[in-house]
Amino acid sequence: MDTTSTQELKHRTTNDQSPTLQEHTTTTTKTKTPKQQRTAIPRRGMQSLAVGIAVPVALTLANISMFGWNKSYNTIQKPFWIPPLWALHLTCLASSFVMGLSGWLVWAEGGFHQNPSAVGLYLGQLGLSLAWDPIFFKMGAARMGMLVCLGQIATMLSCLKAFNRVNRTAGDLMKLCLIWSGFLTLVNLYFVV
Repeated sequence: MDTTSTQELKHRTTNDQSPTLQEHTTTTTKTKTPKQQRTAIPRRGMQSLAVGIAVPVALTLANISMFGWNKSYNTIQKPFWIPPLWALHLTCLASSFVMGLSGWLVWAEGGFHQNPSAVGLYLGQLGLSLAWDPIFFKMGAARMGMLVCLGQIATMLSCLKAFNRVNRTAGDLMKLCLIWSGFLTLVNLYFVV
């Protein structure tokens, strides 16, 4: 009988301490649940995606509003395949959007850290695309605009190779921008000849 009461005492002591120990650990340690951690990561990703797309689109929009209007472009006789000014600018904005998305995909996978030259190529093509409007529309320098277009194509080809190594989707998106840049070069060539 003596051993039975000792076992009950040990059993009661263990049961009595267990709930208070459990309550103590739940109140003192406040760690994030896996669900809270999962929602924090996409929120940061969405914010960086918004910035990655908004910056080039805003720069392109500001560039168009300051330098992208030319009365002679609208009044000159053009062949059917040369788009009106509003369509040209709308497609430039769409290309800027796609380029920003492509750059973000590479950045999200750490491609800019692995290959720092990809950042320079991305910024170079962005700078050349922003330089075309003031050169072609404001200055009316179609020959210099042609050099800018050719430089942009060369930069995009290098950027395509760098992006394709990191993310195939980013490389495919770059191909769309490259097609648009080639068409823009043909439009510019029409005004040179």
